[in-house]
Amino acid sequence: MKTIIPDGYKSALTLYETQEAIAFIKATFQKKLAFSLNLMRVSGPLFVDKESGLNDNLNGVERPVSFDIKATGTYAEVVHSLAKWKRYALGKYGFLPGSGLYVDMNAIRRDEDLDNLHSVYVDQWDWEKVITRETRDLEHLKTTVQAIVGAICDTAYAIQERYNIDSNLTREVTFVTTQELEDLYPDLSAKDRENAFVKEHRTAFIMQIGGKLKSGKKHDGRAPDYDDWSLNGDIMFYNDVLDCAFEISSMGIRVDEKSMLSQLEEAGCPERKSLPFHKALLSGELPLTMGGGIGQSRLCMLLLNKAHIGEVQCSVWDDDTVKTCKNAGVELL
Repeated sequence: MKTIIPDGYKSALTLYETQEAIAFIKATFQKKLAFSLNLMRVSGPLFVDKESGLNDNLNGVERPVSFDIKATGTYAEVVHSLAKWKRYALGKYGFLPGSGLYVDMNAIRRDEDLDNLHSVYVDQWDWEKVITRETRDLEHLKTTVQAIVGAICDTAYAIQERYNIDSNLTREVTFVTTQELEDLYPDLSAKDRENAFVKEHRTAFIMQIGGKLKSGKKHDGRAPDYDDWSLNGDIMFYNDVLDCAFEISSMGIRVDEKSMLSQLEEAGCPERKSLPFHKALLSGELPLTMGGGIGQSRLCMLLLNKAHIGEVQCSVWDDDTVKTCKNAGVELL
């Protein structure tokens, strides 16, 4: 747990103005996102049946919050994200290729290491859309990334006009694979590679996350049963306030039958293919899709030039974080 407040930092907005700005950002961005990607808002679950296989495993080590339900005699888990559920919903609701959905997703990640960017509470726009076998490729992935970045930058411009806050974002996206990053910076850690590259290019999409690199190490963990590791990535902007690469979205084209089986084997969990979601995918009952999550608090933090995510969301913090922020005059919500 480590919180660092930059020297001389002061919020540009009061607490009241911050709340107003958060509402403005969320209303503005989700409209632009829905228009850009042809998405419709739907209601999503806060928790799913523990045995359904619908919860996402993220890096595979996070413990979901679970509880028993008196009326059913079963256990439920608070979602980590909705990657699998969204794919199931697209098929059930009859969405056609080129259209999709988005959900206001809230989650609890109790194993998160707390710092300026990470909280136990997660809020994001979880989106997903139906694609075809012909559009299940790198070109379509890149086009979608550019559309999302465009919606973010349009929202940043609206914030600048309304509150005179410039987050200094760049629309031009530089695409790079995790292997190319390792080749460029072989002596740096994965996180330091991202910082070095994004500092130079300002806006980047770091591609192909989940599998092992030539070094035998992974750039970062990614569950084997939702993203196709060869067609996924993270959208990152450079954050001038914190002087670091700032991830705003994890996304990708989802696994098909072949890539899911291969990745389950590589991850050492082939038994998951017997779970309901996985069986439905393997039998061709689910549509081909792409999707991701876009952090709501992360976006507000970035566009309002905030130093700590607790300035734009309500959560629970350790004593050191509370003390550090109080001493620096940073007000946590």
